[in-house]
Amino acid sequence: MTATTLRGRFQWTVAVPIVALVVLAATWASHEAWPVLVLIAAALVASVVCAVHHAEVVAHKVGEPFGSLILAVAVTVIEVGLIVMLMTSGGEGTSTYARDTVFAAIMITLNGIVGISLLVGAAKHHLVSFNAAGTGSALSTVIALASVCLVLPSFTTSAAGREYSASQLAFAAVASLALYAAFVFTQTIRHRDFFLPVSSDEQGLVTGLLDEDEDGHADPPSQQEALLSAGLLVVSLVSVVGLAKLLSPTIEDGVESLGFPYAVVGVVIALLVLAPESISALRNAARDRVQNSLNLALGSAMASIGLTIPTIAVAMIWIDGPLTLGLEPTQMVLLAITVVVSGLTVVQGRAKALQGFVHLVLFATFLFLSMQP
Repeated sequence: MTATTLRGRFQWTVAVPIVALVVLAATWASHEAWPVLVLIAAALVASVVCAVHHAEVVAHKVGEPFGSLILAVAVTVIEVGLIVMLMTSGGEGTSTYARDTVFAAIMITLNGIVGISLLVGAAKHHLVSFNAAGTGSALSTVIALASVCLVLPSFTTSAAGREYSASQLAFAAVASLALYAAFVFTQTIRHRDFFLPVSSDEQGLVTGLLDEDEDGHADPPSQQEALLSAGLLVVSLVSVVGLAKLLSPTIEDGVESLGFPYAVVGVVIALLVLAPESISALRNAARDRVQNSLNLALGSAMASIGLTIPTIAVAMIWIDGPLTLGLEPTQMVLLAITVVVSGLTVVQGRAKALQGFVHLVLFATFLFLSMQP
């Protein structure tokens, strides 16, 4: 790649987040006209592409698994802000918005991102390999978080409906933070090697850690470039979520006109917010770095629960109205099937394209049943 091409790409990826932020600020007060909505949608797509680019620059600089962790946490923090913002604005789906968005994030990550990563990686490289020990511990943490925060509220009796009482919600928030903190410590300090890309033989059996310095890619960026990308990553993510919020009334109107349930709004917003991670995971899978893709998917699911529920628990001090966290029966069945299939996928430490296709069918089932419950 020539220096001119690099300079062109650098200038483009620097300019777009700034322009998107300007579009967000300029259209925040008034964005009902169709030309303005088209402009917002274009800025949203460009911001997603730039977020992926800058996340990969930062990830290349800090290495795995820190790179995946940075993107997962950054996106989730912004997602939490969006959820709180929409809950405070009131509306028909306020009480279930947090539940629907978090559950959508779980289905998108465990079935959508995992499925497309395995399918693309295995289709290109025949078999893909990953560390079952590290990936399995991440999956078990996601299952525990989902069970405590989304399943148990449907069966407790201290509060009406599918809600936690104040003390139960406080316990769930503390437990979520503790689980998430324990996993981050395990992933980044105690057992970091379990989350690094691995090499494999012709049968897909793991033979060792992959040498990231001999992967044929560009040298790691300088400290200055990495810091600039980190800042532009934050700007891009803020733009993604802010622009998604501006489009949400249009999305709500479209959902209502099509006769779909309000929960579909949460699905669409979750798809938009998780787009940077999805594209980044897809690129890693195409380069035979499926471990990185799984780190992104499971880390995002974990952060979506472990950071969102504690934040919402604190926000409920000021937000009036109920907070419905318990899943509906159909959602619980989908979660249970996903847990079983994910366990069978992870336990082998390698996967064929078929396993990716199975996850994608589950993801398609989730999308269809969200629109036609």
